[in-house]
Amino acid sequence: MPNSSAISELIKKSCISICAAFLCALSMNLFLVPAHVYAAGINGAAQLLSDILLDSVHLHLSIGLLILILNLPIAALGWFKVGKSFTFFSFITVLLTSLCLTLIPVYPLSSDILLNSIFGGMISAVGVGIALKYGISTGGLDIIAIFLTRRNRNASSGKYFLILNGIIIVIAGAVYEWQYALYTLISRFVNSYVIDMIHTKYQKLTVMTVTDQAERLTEAIQDQFDRGMTIIPSYGGFTGTKKSTMMMVISHYELYKMERLIKTIDPNAFTNILETNKIIGTFHTEEQQMAVQAMKHGEHSGKMEQTLGTQDYERFQKLFDVSTVK
Repeated sequence: MPNSSAISELIKKSCISICAAFLCALSMNLFLVPAHVYAAGINGAAQLLSDILLDSVHLHLSIGLLILILNLPIAALGWFKVGKSFTFFSFITVLLTSLCLTLIPVYPLSSDILLNSIFGGMISAVGVGIALKYGISTGGLDIIAIFLTRRNRNASSGKYFLILNGIIIVIAGAVYEWQYALYTLISRFVNSYVIDMIHTKYQKLTVMTVTDQAERLTEAIQDQFDRGMTIIPSYGGFTGTKKSTMMMVISHYELYKMERLIKTIDPNAFTNILETNKIIGTFHTEEQQMAVQAMKHGEHSGKMEQTLGTQDYERFQKLFDVSTVK
């Protein structure tokens, strides 16, 4: 039976999903759609596809329905390749966005295309930023970018966001007037800026935590994340009390879960979160972490070796005292 903390977390994330979906739908139906300015990611792709189908073959498909259809294969990809919890709440947000787009009427609040671009980008960014802050995505490109980044570990997911959004903007400019593509760029700039203010633009973050519960916190982090860390002996500047400073690098999707874990283990811990531009050395993706978790519980397979690489695989075998017989 789930405990009260798990139920509380489920309710909180559900409320965040509702809020994010409502704001994304509001930005589209009141600002972006009436101005023919395109939203980011799959929402923008659905918006563009709806316009093309209507203008070319006179087939009207609602943007909400197209968003749901386009996200179905992406949700399947995320479920098996990215993570079940992350994909579940992402798809719930997509489903709610589709519903809100159907219920909220398309009503232009302004005839000024620039105002629509700015406010449309800003309102949707608040929804997306709040979702990311609580470890949820609004679906679509988030899942695709994470999957592609895992396939090519030297590339950042930001690169894939730029490419996929760029395709939408170029098609919009080629099929319709280029001014709509340019206003879409303005909306995307506002959108990115506001998301950065609410969450973070950096894909990786350095977490430095000063605690007197280093042993318990290390065990909990390695159990849930399998993140390596450096532990530095420290002491309080005023009290002289012995403490430990734990330094680790995480992805920005892990930030919310990490904050909750630290607060649960040591509510008095002092944590400083720094933006990380570049990493030289080993940094495990979520898929690699799952392989490490499985090895910790005595599992081993060729797929795990492929995921981790032979050197890491053998190192963790020795670390967890797993049999090397395949």
